[in-house]
Amino acid sequence: MFILKKEFLEEIIAQSKKESPNEACGILAGRGNKVQKVYKMTNTDRSPSAYFMDAKEQFKVTKEIRSLGLEMLGIYHSHVASPARPSTHDIELALYPEAAYVIVSLQDQNNPVVRSFKIKEGKVTEEQLKIEGE
Repeated sequence: MFILKKEFLEEIIAQSKKESPNEACGILAGRGNKVQKVYKMTNTDRSPSAYFMDAKEQFKVTKEIRSLGLEMLGIYHSHVASPARPSTHDIELALYPEAAYVIVSLQDQNNPVVRSFKIKEGKVTEEQLKIEGE
């Protein structure tokens, strides 16, 4: 199970809508399986079908996460016109087997769908996403 506060979910959805028609992305930090901080990242691909985080920005965020005594728990990104499930490209780029991969689908702008997955050695498993504060 992956736990996300409702306010964080709303923040991620708002970022996803704002950056549309390109994919939005970011890092989720916390302890255990509970997110305590959201880091909005720059999608250097500026693409509606792919994302790549700025390396300098990622390094800075990684240092801050460590200094706060947190861990990187997950990576999120949006799918502008496809369902909330990992694409072949997402699976190929999943380099953190312990991380949650949270995907926001904006296929229906009025009803975003958010799901969480583990991706390990090319195998995708959906995990329960619990929204706190609903």
